[in-house]
Parts: sequence; structure tokens; C-alpha cells
Amino acid sequence: MSRALRLGRYLRCISLTKTNLRCLLLVDQSSFSSSSSSSSPAHSYRFLSNQPSLYNRRNFSSSTPPPPSSSQPSTTQTNCNQNEETQKIAQGISTELLKQEDDDSLPLNKRLDLHFSNATTETPNPILLQVLNLSPDAGRTTVLGFYKWISSRPGFQHTDQTYSYLVDYFGRKKDFKIIHEILVDGRGIIGTKTLETFFNRLVRAGRDTQAVSFFDKMETEYGLVRNRQSLKVVVSNLCENGFANSAEKMVKNLAHEFFPDESTCEMLIKGWCVDGKLDQAKRLAGEIHRGGFQLGTSAYNSILNCVCKLCRKKDNFRLQSEAEKILVEMDYAGVPRNVETFNILINNLCKIRRTEESVKLFERMGEWGCSPNAETYLLLIKSLYQAARIGEGDEMIDRMKSAGFGSGLDRKAYFGFIKVLCGIERIEHAMKIFAKMKADGFAPGIKSYELLIEKLCSHGQTHRANHLSSEAKLKGILVDPKVYNLDWRFTKKPKVEKTAVKKRETLPEKMARKRKTLKKINLSFVKKPKKMMRRAY
Repeated sequence: MSRALRLGRYLRCISLTKTNLRCLLLVDQSSFSSSSSSSSPAHSYRFLSNQPSLYNRRNFSSSTPPPPSSSQPSTTQTNCNQNEETQKIAQGISTELLKQEDDDSLPLNKRLDLHFSNATTETPNPILLQVLNLSPDAGRTTVLGFYKWISSRPGFQHTDQTYSYLVDYFGRKKDFKIIHEILVDGRGIIGTKTLETFFNRLVRAGRDTQAVSFFDKMETEYGLVRNRQSLKVVVSNLCENGFANSAEKMVKNLAHEFFPDESTCEMLIKGWCVDGKLDQAKRLAGEIHRGGFQLGTSAYNSILNCVCKLCRKKDNFRLQSEAEKILVEMDYAGVPRNVETFNILINNLCKIRRTEESVKLFERMGEWGCSPNAETYLLLIKSLYQAARIGEGDEMIDRMKSAGFGSGLDRKAYFGFIKVLCGIERIEHAMKIFAKMKADGFAPGIKSYELLIEKLCSHGQTHRANHLSSEAKLKGILVDPKVYNLDWRFTKKPKVEKTAVKKRETLPEKMARKRKTLKKINLSFVKKPKKMMRRAY
């Protein structure tokens, strides 16, 4: 009886399990169908207990929690994909801009609409800057056509930043007539960024008088604010490019409107120092001191740099003594030294190959309460490599990283190290620095590959040069094939067999030869005994 009861309970459990499984599958199918239709609400079902079952399946309804974060694409990966897509679009637009137009070809705006109608051209999108950088040889009308096309795109709005890109592009070509039209078109939008870019390009083109006249009429013709800040922008660009005379005249003429402050005076001193006119800089420093202003550290640093440059041109041995005089003046005036002061001294000492003095000065920076920055380390590393002190240069790189300035070791810094090492024919260590640059996550550029390939070929290591060329090709860097000359210092010289060269006899050798000859002659007259004949006793 008990056995029959147990058998009945077992059959009932099996029937319940089958029913439960059938219900579960039905519910899963209904939930899958409900998730496919957006109008029906999502429901969650629970069976018998909250414990997980072997038959549980993933619910595809909208109420299901999202999968783990590892399966979702990260934000950085999404940004990477967007950057790659933007770069491809910019490359395509640049190709259209550089294409030569035929009589039968469509206008530029229609071609761009045809190929890039789905491209996002919102204001934060960097397509404008990338296209301008990729199209340095495009014509004026072509770039203006692209400018009009992107301005008419939905979602794109010009800002001060976008106008500065256009001004910088045409400023590099010295096309200031188009820049005038752009400034007029952007009236009310352009601001400080565009103004700085325009003055920079105008002064670098050697048009200092036009920069001064533009400042006088910028408020009436272009709607730009004419204040002390804009004046400093003009004066700073004039002084940095060696037009200190025009800058000083401009400041004096506008003194009734904008009275110069200490920063403006220091800019003027720096301008005279950049121009190499130390007497004018000291004359202006005296006028500033008599006017009640106190010169700051930046002004003394400019004078110190000018003194060091003049000493390097005329007499290297006077550099340390003349620099010491400026430092004594700073101490007498109570002006403290800063990192820039030591960087100027270390830089100039390294340029005259005084590496040991620059290292000692680096070690003594703490006595004046200064600590080195990234520029200090980079100067010393280059100088140590230049002096063929390779081990000390590597140690300085490690010290730079441990000091927290590892971010200063970028691709430009590594290329500078490679260039110095190739200059002193240390190609093996240059390859080690090249490998270290790639290990730190910096992709080498075309200049690094060309320099190393040239040096490897000159050293006769063509197999390594071919390997580097293949590596550059795989990374999409097109290295132009050239004819590289083999340096005779690194060629394998063939073994030359030594030939007997007739030497001039010395007097003892000559006398010995004569004695030997005379002995032979004397012995020739002596009667020799016949062979096979016994001597008579």
C-alpha cells in the first residue's frame, strides 16, 4: 500500500513539472512577442519560488535589466569610432576640394551634397578644421565654396573658433583680402580668438604697420571691441616677432587712452630683447624704473636671454660672467629667480657644450627654492645625448618620469632625442628610444621613419631599413622612396695584401752589406779542396 502511494506521488510530481515547464515556455513566448510590439506593456512572471531554475530563459521584454557593462561598448570606443568616421569624411571632402574641375563636372556644392549629404556638420564637429588641415594646396574659390556649403548645412553655426580656423588658413597663404571679407561676414560673432589669430598671421607676414592701423579702425569697420586686452594682443604679437619699435610707438601714442601697465612694459622689453637690441632694452628698463614701476622676473629673464645670445655670437667665454652680472642685479633689486631663469641658463650653457656646468646648475636649483619642470629635463636629456653621455641621458629620462613629468615625453620630445642620437651616429640607441616611444603609446610619424631609414642605410643595415619601411607602410605612413648614400666610415673595407716595399738602407745596414760582399770576394780567390780527396797529414 505504501509502495503504491509513493508511486502515485511520483507520477503527480512529474505531471506538475511538465505542466510548469509548459507554462514557462508559453510565458516566455508571450513575453518575446510582447517585447516585439512596442504598444503592449511588459510583464514579468515568477513561478513557484524565487530560486533560479534550470529552465529559466532570458526575458526579452523591455523590463529586463541590461547586460553586464563588459558587453556594452565603452564611451571611449564610441568616441574612437566617431573620430575615425569624422576623419574619413574630412579626407573625402579634402579629396573633392583638391580635385581639378572640368567643364562637364558638377559644381562643388552639388558634389558635396551628393557624396556627403548624411554627414553631421554640427558646430562641435571638427570636420571644418580637419578639412582645412588636409587641404593646404586648395584654391581660394574652392575653399570659399566649401565655407559656403558648410555654412548652409542644418545644425551648423559659426562661432569665434570656426572663424579663427578660416582666418588662420588664409593667413598662412597671406591672402588678407579674403580675410577682410570673412571678418565683415562674421561681424558680431568673431571675438578674441579670431582677433589673436588675425594679428598673429598679419605680423608674421611682416605687416606691422597694417596691424597698427587695423587696431585703430577695428571698432568702426568690424565691430570689434577696442580695449586694453586687444591692445595687449597687438603689442604681444609685435614684440614676439621683433617689431619692438612699432609696438613702443603704438603704446606711446595710445598712452592717453590706455595707460601702459607693468605687463605691457615687460612685453616691450621682451620685444627689444627678441630683436637683439640690448641697449634699447636697458634704456626702456631705466625709463620704466624712473616712472615708478618695478621690473618683474619675466623682464629680467628676457634681458638675461638676450645677453646669453649675444655672448654666444661674439664670445662664448664671457657668457657665464655676463650672466652672473644680470643675476646680481636681480638679487640687488629683490627680484626672485624662477624656473624660467634656470631654463635660460641651462639652455644657453648646453648650446655652447657646457654640459657639466648645466648639470651642476640643475642640481643647485633647490638652493633658490626652484624645482625643475618638464622643459628643464628635456634640455638636459638632449645635452647629455649630444655629449655622448648616453647612460646619464637614460637616467635623466627615468628621473623625469619619477618626478611626475612623464606627460612631457610626447612624440615631439622622443623625435628630438632620436634626431640628436642620429646626429652623433648612435643609431643603435636611437632604435632603442624609438622602441621606447612606441612602448609608451606614441605612434611615430613620417619624420621619425625617414630619419631612421636614412641612417640605417648610411650604416649599411639595409635589412633593418626595409623592415622599418614595411612597418611604416602597414601603419599607413607613406615613406617616399629615395636613394640613400652609404657612409664610407661604416663600409667594410677589403683586406689589402701587404706588398714588399723597397726601403732606403741605413748606414749600419749598408756597411754590413759591404762587409758581406767583400768577404765573398776574398773567399773566391782561395783554392778549394777537390771533392772525394783526403787531406794529407
